[in-house]
Amino acid sequence: MSPLSLQSISKSFEGTRALDTVSLEFPEASITAVIGPSGCGKSTLLKLCNGLERPDSGEVQAFGRPLDYGDLPPLRRRMGYAVQGNGLFPHLTARDNISLLATLENWQAAAIEQRLEELVSLCQLEPALLDRFPHQLSGGQQQRVGLCRAMMLRPEILLLDEPFAAIDPTTRLEIQRQVLAMHRAEPTTAVLVTHDMREALRLADQLVI
Repeated sequence: MSPLSLQSISKSFEGTRALDTVSLEFPEASITAVIGPSGCGKSTLLKLCNGLERPDSGEVQAFGRPLDYGDLPPLRRRMGYAVQGNGLFPHLTARDNISLLATLENWQAAAIEQRLEELVSLCQLEPALLDRFPHQLSGGQQQRVGLCRAMMLRPEILLLDEPFAAIDPTTRLEIQRQVLAMHRAEPTTAVLVTHDMREALRLADQLVI
């Protein structure tokens, strides 16, 4: 059974149809790239997967059950979410941004530190950067911090909404390689939204156009 699926999903905004009876299954422990031009409904599809948007019709299923829109936090704890521009909290250090969800989940300090060390190594993020604030980091460093935060709770599903779009091409290639390394080390059901076909071909096991 697929950990994440859409069944005949339709969604409109002010009369404009963004998705029209879309059915998809995202294979377990694989990267699926959703590719298309701006405005075609890619980000809407991703937001439907974790309940940020609700479909007009059809059903989203995660872990074998329809989404319970009245109780989304338990579901979201099993999903990582990284967006374009990283979405870091400017008043928190990189360390606190990454560990925020684990702190809210009442992880022990030793467990948080161990997980931080794992992620810093996987993402090739210099430990000295953890005590800096987002404005003190480069775009590529910020994006690595955002990926670490998305992976902090060891999610079973990872949602990536054009996370590399605002990064220069050289840094983008480096982070793409690190994403593949992270996926090999900690396989998840990953959904990558992108408008870059080369990126999709480089990273994905499955393409949705």
